[in-house]
Amino acid sequence: LGAFAKLEPEFTKRGVKLIGLSANTVDSHGGWIKDIDEISGSSLKFPIIGDKERQVALAYDMLDHQDATNVDSKGIAFTIRSVFIIDPKKTIRTILSYPASTGRNTAEVLRIVDSLQTGDKHRVTTPINWVPGDDVIVHPSIKTEEAQKIFPKVNIVKPYLRFTTLPKEETSANV
Repeated sequence: LGAFAKLEPEFTKRGVKLIGLSANTVDSHGGWIKDIDEISGSSLKFPIIGDKERQVALAYDMLDHQDATNVDSKGIAFTIRSVFIIDPKKTIRTILSYPASTGRNTAEVLRIVDSLQTGDKHRVTTPINWVPGDDVIVHPSIKTEEAQKIFPKVNIVKPYLRFTTLPKEETSANV
């Protein structure tokens, strides 16, 4: 969570609000946040939901069912590390689920946000390993004639695969 706290200004530029979920009580969060800030050099400000009974984790399938030994003293499975990207219309657009043994990748979360926002604004999709500034793919729903008007530099590889450029400032926090 410290890495997300450090990048909170980047998420804020993109209109993203961060929320954490903990399998502990809200009362325990003060000490935990202090430890996170001390260890990571961050200043965690976003809210963290207390889910000691793991009701939220259970509802969103965030429990580690793969490892039967990964349970607490009550036998309740520990949570996996999940990321949900929810758009302004309250639609879940991305779910990332990492095993409990694997940390999340904040750069990938930012990249996904940039991809979703760029796609929503410009009617494009992003190819494998895309980062802001790379070429994008014209959305398949756009006819080639329309694509050539919207994107003068469109490169038609196949009728269904048309690449175009977007300036980096159109594919980052500025979208």
